[in-house]
Amino acid sequence: MITLHMRDFTFPSGFRWGTATSAHQVEGNNVHNDWWVWEQQPGRIRHGDRSGLACNWWAAAEADFDRAAGLHQNAHRLSIEWSRVEPQPGRWDEEALDRYRQMLRALHARGIEPMVTLHHFTNPRWFAQRGGWERADAPSLFLRYVERVVPALGEYVPIWCTLNEPVGWVVSAYVTGRWPPGRRSLAAAVRVLGNLVRAHAGAYRAIHRLLPQAQVGLAHYLRLFDPADGRSRLDRAVAAAQDRFVNRAFLDAVTAGRVRAFPWVATIPEAAETLDFVGVNYYTRDFVAFDLRAPHRLFGRNFLNPHAPHSDGGYGEIYPEGMYRALRLAQGYGRPVYVTENGLPDQDDDQRGDFIVSHLRAVRQAMQEGVDVRGYYHWSLVDNFEWVDGWSLRFGLIAIDQHTQERRPRASAGLYGEICRRNALP
Repeated sequence: MITLHMRDFTFPSGFRWGTATSAHQVEGNNVHNDWWVWEQQPGRIRHGDRSGLACNWWAAAEADFDRAAGLHQNAHRLSIEWSRVEPQPGRWDEEALDRYRQMLRALHARGIEPMVTLHHFTNPRWFAQRGGWERADAPSLFLRYVERVVPALGEYVPIWCTLNEPVGWVVSAYVTGRWPPGRRSLAAAVRVLGNLVRAHAGAYRAIHRLLPQAQVGLAHYLRLFDPADGRSRLDRAVAAAQDRFVNRAFLDAVTAGRVRAFPWVATIPEAAETLDFVGVNYYTRDFVAFDLRAPHRLFGRNFLNPHAPHSDGGYGEIYPEGMYRALRLAQGYGRPVYVTENGLPDQDDDQRGDFIVSHLRAVRQAMQEGVDVRGYYHWSLVDNFEWVDGWSLRFGLIAIDQHTQERRPRASAGLYGEICRRNALP
């Protein structure tokens, strides 16, 4: 149980208060990546939605940066779109890099510190067409991109995430097959995970060579897995197996250089000690029951707590205790922690305010108990294109009509802005 006294609600001086976005979800007209191709295929995206103009950030991100500054945010996490920077193999778009420089300068001008993610789910078409992350040369191709981007943008970026949610992305793309390339192969998933570890390690070392003072980590999806029946050894076993694979395996690889999480067992010595911080993306938890019919989920049937409140579309249980548990898990890796994503889909905004306060109370409790949390980035500043769910899930503090580009701040935006201004919970 999380309990705090009012005197504990103030956060440390210099705490980063922000929001998080990703390039494909907000920029618009990212036509050179694999997700754009995926969206054109019937049945891939809910309601047949497409990203289209998205939130029009490629042309007008600065207007939303003004809104973030008006909400007293001092940090923002955004990503670079690889396919804009390298639309064809070895062909670099200097105008795209100039636009990213403009965006980063605009954030600084508003007193907002950027955190930049180098890979947030999308891949250039040419990279995907030649086999993507399954190929042995994938890490070197990613490194080539990193070594182009970091010198171009590094003077504006003190904090870098190499990858966003690598395990979650691999599960969606290579296990369930709901995301491009739509594969369902555990062997391919394990091969891709190994390449992502090598890509992260190479990027980490390159960034530190180019920017010795930079902080380099990754944004890692942490989802809690609890046994459906705590008395069942099988339920406990499959919940623990999912926890090891989803939550711990990648972090083990980039701290210790080895993985022991069925079906992924590997030694990758070059990845050891390539993590300056743990970025925690936390949203919800699952209950897990043993099920022989679910080998792709390590023989676990996952479902939401039927007795707890859920967010829109059955996206997840609202479980703030899970934030505390996720941060304590991250603490075990001995690095500083950023909450790089946390939010919920809530179109009518009747849950978001309580969600923000209850989850930030969990953050503060973890900090009181010694977890070195240095910032909180709410997902998200504005409604955006939510991958296979299209425009059906609304995560924004600011509502957007994707057809007219009209913005409307939700009441929760004002609440979060006041928290950011006071550096304290209400």
